[in-house]
Amino acid sequence: MPFTVYMLASRRHGTLYIGVTNNLARRMHEHKTKRSAGFAARYDVDRLVWYEGYERAAEAIQREKTLKTWRRDWKIRLIEEFNSDWSDLTAGLAL
Repeated sequence: MPFTVYMLASRRHGTLYIGVTNNLARRMHEHKTKRSAGFAARYDVDRLVWYEGYERAAEAIQREKTLKTWRRDWKIRLIEEFNSDWSDLTAGLAL
């Protein structure tokens, strides 16, 4: 899938960050190395806990916008259905 919507966490049930990218491995490297001084770097949010792929950018962006309007408990449920122990999924990506 060329476009990915993803969710990061600082820790289990910690601060959440939702983003969209066309290269998840590269973007995770940027988050892990704190390359930009944005929200994720400021709050140490770099654990990849959920993601899903899309063929078209418009679909991915719409999904990101929708997820950002969700209640926190809905986001937590989504994460736990996909990754019940909140493990960092970055290692499974081809960096």
